[in-house]
Amino acid sequence: MSLAQQSSIKTWIHLDERSAAYFALGIARALGKTVVILATSGTAPANLFPAVVEAHYSHAPVLIVTADRPPDQWEWGANQTIDQTRMYGSHAKWSVNMPMPEVTPDLLRYARAMACRAVSTTIQLPAGPVHINFPFREPLIPDHVPGDLPERGLPYAETAWEGRAREKAYTQVQIGRSSLNKEQVAQITADLQKLRRGIIICGPQNDLAFPSQLTKLANQLGFPILADPLSQMRCGPHDRRLIIDCYETFLSSEKLVAALEPEVILRFGATPTSKALLTYIKHHHRAHQLLIQETDWPDPSHLTTNMVQANPSQVVTELTKGVVTTPDKGWIERWLAVAATTRASITQQLALIDEMFEGKIFAELAGLIPTKGVLFAGNSMPVRYLDSFYPSTSQQIRFLANRGASGIDGVLSTALGASAVLEAPTFLVVGDLSFYHDMNGLFAAKQYPLNVTIIVANNNGGGIFSFLPQRKYTQTFEKYFATPHGLTFESAARLYSFTYSKITSWQEFRASISKSLGSSRTTILEVPGDRERNVEFHRGISSAAAEAAETSMEQT
Repeated sequence: MSLAQQSSIKTWIHLDERSAAYFALGIARALGKTVVILATSGTAPANLFPAVVEAHYSHAPVLIVTADRPPDQWEWGANQTIDQTRMYGSHAKWSVNMPMPEVTPDLLRYARAMACRAVSTTIQLPAGPVHINFPFREPLIPDHVPGDLPERGLPYAETAWEGRAREKAYTQVQIGRSSLNKEQVAQITADLQKLRRGIIICGPQNDLAFPSQLTKLANQLGFPILADPLSQMRCGPHDRRLIIDCYETFLSSEKLVAALEPEVILRFGATPTSKALLTYIKHHHRAHQLLIQETDWPDPSHLTTNMVQANPSQVVTELTKGVVTTPDKGWIERWLAVAATTRASITQQLALIDEMFEGKIFAELAGLIPTKGVLFAGNSMPVRYLDSFYPSTSQQIRFLANRGASGIDGVLSTALGASAVLEAPTFLVVGDLSFYHDMNGLFAAKQYPLNVTIIVANNNGGGIFSFLPQRKYTQTFEKYFATPHGLTFESAARLYSFTYSKITSWQEFRASISKSLGSSRTTILEVPGDRERNVEFHRGISSAAAEAAETSMEQT
């Protein structure tokens, strides 16, 4: 009721707490601003936990506000009362139990300062979730607070938290960024100028200005950029001459991994999606490895030789100013030749596939999504197919995914939350189990309404396990790992009054995508598939493309 009375606060309503939290996560990730998640007491805030975990690991600024019963009711059998103290554990940056509300100058100042500090903490690097727990006594209405409001309100109340100085401001929050000094920059610059065979790996990151900055440095060094799709590097109007988009495929070749031996590896962003790339990094453990990351330490192989904890944009800008070197043309030409041969082979083979192979969805979307569109990839196979089959293009496409904890839960809601604030054509590619897991989240698309194209790759189970060793154990695999469900999702579309199509051909797929772009409501496109055939297609394409790349390498 208090939030609803504030016209300056945009409110979103969701009937399911778990989906609501992921919806808020999508807004926070899209805007990079703090979003409040409000829930009542009891099991309601427990349903927020999965999204809090994802927000923690993906650094999304969310403020969880939970209602609670008074402390004298805790552990006394009061209805809808559980222990909510620090209930999100280490996944919340900060957890606070507020005192019982009273209208006194001291407590009002405390509440106001707490609001400022809580919001500041969510966005202070590393950004993440903060939890504030509010106990209330009945009756639970805004004007029932012990004490009398001061005649003129709280002193300095008009100077709520702002980003600029103001006379008599009570609380001002100014957050700086970490940077390197001249000596540190000079040392890194000197080290780089001694090493001519290097690569740049850019994992998931959301700074849309970063691609143009990093490509300048790459050109000066003569280093190829292995660009995870979630890095925002792979597509866009920036210089893409050194962008490598199909490394996941050709780095599956032991010959190419051995032949493309780097002296130095520069890493930006979070841990890349590609397993082949991580294996490549581990194989070349003797290379100098510089990890430039302001927060966290995304180094699962523990091979970093130089950890640079500073703002990546500042580091790249300073290095670009200082680096003076002559690039090794043979080195970069080798990478570009291998990448070009690999991409050509992938494109050629995909064109010959008429069956509804899941990986081809992303190759098709590359030619269908309009510039400044948003593509959200579900976890398990969709994000991996995105990495393997979505080529570098000049279109400015924003790629999103829940790669903090990489769970399959809450994907629909996160994508819908992002769509709600980005005002751009949004496409979500998601697996059937992930879609099933978050069907409650579809309520938001109907409620507001949202124009999102949801592509469900339905292979009747968990397709990623068909790529793993468990597949060989036939007695347990299908029931316990593949988990077939036998569901189709036309009824879900009908429940929420969405447009629905079951796709049986690529011609039909293209027509349905074009139609959805002109629609004013959400569209669900269900693409049936076969898990075994998906494995055959994926491995066949990768094997043939890697073989072609090996031949290309031998010729150069």
